[in-house]
Amino acid sequence: MTHRTEIRFVLNGRDISVPDVAADRTLLDFLRLDRRLTGTKEGCAEGDCGACTVLVGRLTYAGLRYEPVNACIRFLASVDGCHVVTVEYLSGSDGRLHPVQQAMVEHHGSQCGFCTPGFVMSLYALWMQTPEPSISQVETALQGNLCRCTGYEPIIHAAVSISRHGTPAADHLNAERDAMTARLAALRDGRRVVTGTSDALSVLPASVNDLADCLLLYPDATIVAGATDVGLWVTKFLRKIGPAIFIGHLDELKTATRQGDALLIGAGASYTDCQQLLSGHLPHLAPYWDRIAGWQVRNMGTVGGNIANGSPIGDTPPVLIALGAEITLRRGPDRRTLPLQDFFIDYGKQDRAAGEFVETIRVPLPGENDLNAAYKISKRRDEDISSVAVGIHITVENGIISDPRIAFGGMAATPKRATTAETILNGASFSRDSFEAAARALSDDFTPLTDWRATSDYRMRSAQNLLRRFFLSHDADTNASVQLAIA
Repeated sequence: MTHRTEIRFVLNGRDISVPDVAADRTLLDFLRLDRRLTGTKEGCAEGDCGACTVLVGRLTYAGLRYEPVNACIRFLASVDGCHVVTVEYLSGSDGRLHPVQQAMVEHHGSQCGFCTPGFVMSLYALWMQTPEPSISQVETALQGNLCRCTGYEPIIHAAVSISRHGTPAADHLNAERDAMTARLAALRDGRRVVTGTSDALSVLPASVNDLADCLLLYPDATIVAGATDVGLWVTKFLRKIGPAIFIGHLDELKTATRQGDALLIGAGASYTDCQQLLSGHLPHLAPYWDRIAGWQVRNMGTVGGNIANGSPIGDTPPVLIALGAEITLRRGPDRRTLPLQDFFIDYGKQDRAAGEFVETIRVPLPGENDLNAAYKISKRRDEDISSVAVGIHITVENGIISDPRIAFGGMAATPKRATTAETILNGASFSRDSFEAAARALSDDFTPLTDWRATSDYRMRSAQNLLRRFFLSHDADTNASVQLAIA
């Protein structure tokens, strides 16, 4: 197969072609150092503070979609075929402030100003999608932006007033949408991209079949989907990731659909890509999903990546294991399917051979007698990693529990089911005593570690209390105030 050796994309209004793009070269460094677009800031270098927020427009099955992302952990190779928009592109040809910027000025939403461009870009994306947002929608959109000076109240006031200064329909991103769609479509030449030096090679497969071929050619390559984890390997640990195979552009892996009695999620689907589907069919996941990182990370990070990296504190494995999820792994033309819980072998070790990749995740839909919940304990409510996460599924018929599945993250070296607690619940009555016994049994299932996120005792107490919460939240006879509006 002939391949291309340069990365091609549109930056603001200019066509860009960059040869020799190393696997670990970040979009932020390219913007600031190569193009001197210094409105995009570097703060945390790990996708937490939002100072580096830019918009990336990409062609999807539904058309051109713009999303805020973190340029500090987004690799340059991954924007091939995209439209990258920085804060410098917001002002009109006459130099006037953009409606988002004008609203920030009028409501005094900036003080030191360092974080302001990132806030502006997140609010820009929100305004384009939702011209008249609620305060709750604004708060969700700003989960990935931190400010230590002004505080959030004036920024929220600015966010809900943007449409007084203009309409999204008149914005130049919308005005040029058809032309930009054509420009990006012209960049899609259907060819594999191989660029960078031998020790920092960047490979973008032409298709999923080509991905399978690439992994046979480079079986030990780093697979990069959203880079929300791999990005930190580079920015925080200075690790070499080449050769790296980028898969975020493969539409075949980004699907999220219902098929019969299950949901089928492509391993490259971002949290945002599958949020509506999951929330519609599994409503208990809606508040939980909004607590996975911030908006920028949810636009980049993938469910498949969260599974494949095997982290014991990944947000999605516990809730998916509780739902009975299965994954399909592929190597070359060969595929195999296994229960998600069996994929995790030990800390840092998964049941995935060299050259093999996670292709799809299948999530069975609950039955009418099933009760489900997803809970997360973290130091910060928003945009924080889990100290303890749990997915709970039980079936209750005639007051008797069957088929209990309780999976925890943060309690062991891998996401793990609480088998002793499950045994106690199976066949037991749906009662406070049953769940108290199951909560006590967690000490037989887990011996959690103490680290900077939480002590062993805190983790165990939290896990036990989450089982109690599950019972109280589903017990029609309780008078306790446990029907919380937040997860």
